[in-house]
Amino acid sequence: MPADSHDAYKPAEIAALIETAGVAKAALPLHRLGTLALLAGAFIGFGAAFWCVAMAAVDPGFGPARVLGGAVFALGLILVIVGGAELFTGNALMVMAAVDGRITPGALLRNWGIVWLGNLVGAVGLALAFGLSGLMDGPMGDTAARAAVAKAGLDPVEAFLRGALCNALVCLAVWLSFAARTATDKILAVLWPVAGFVAMGLEHSVANMFLFPAGIWAGAEVTLAGVAGNLFWVTLGNIVGGAGGVALAYRYAFGAMRG
Repeated sequence: MPADSHDAYKPAEIAALIETAGVAKAALPLHRLGTLALLAGAFIGFGAAFWCVAMAAVDPGFGPARVLGGAVFALGLILVIVGGAELFTGNALMVMAAVDGRITPGALLRNWGIVWLGNLVGAVGLALAFGLSGLMDGPMGDTAARAAVAKAGLDPVEAFLRGALCNALVCLAVWLSFAARTATDKILAVLWPVAGFVAMGLEHSVANMFLFPAGIWAGAEVTLAGVAGNLFWVTLGNIVGGAGGVALAYRYAFGAMRG
């Protein structure tokens, strides 16, 4: 066995691996892509539900509780990365393959569209399951309701910028996971970027797909326009932060990665 077989992949190698993964993602048949997108929406929903438990009856202001909430929320992306699923925010990195002409713009948009909708269905479905289970009738639901009201109240600039900053960290978490060679390393790579974005109060479109219906079930008074506006601006920010802030930056740094 080579001496470096357990060493982390170097950044240039990560770039090549991510481009190759982007090509494979673009070629997934509809039934597989849709199923994996549903799973990812539910996985992120589980992370958001775990966050609701950790933050129940806790002052939501800055402090150690927010760090704990961020750490437990990482469950969602850990399930996506290690278990295998298609997450819209992480798939912003597919832009690297599109820029190099390894996938077409149409294939990129097909993946994003199907995965976004699949994530929505998976996250909303999980929120309904939690609601029907009765778990949203207590402090856990109160946490989701507070979050839903706060998110719906963000103005477009705030939602967009928080979305962009969030997905820079999410895509960096995915990037770091490609450096890892073991499941343990992948989990550790994902943990801190995700904990950071949650603790800082940034906006993740797929997490919001769970928190809005969960919060509404628990009695949050939000309008459909507020929900739709948040998801629109946060999704746009997620694309810009992930595709522009991470994918294109690394593509510029390392050049074409033909694998």
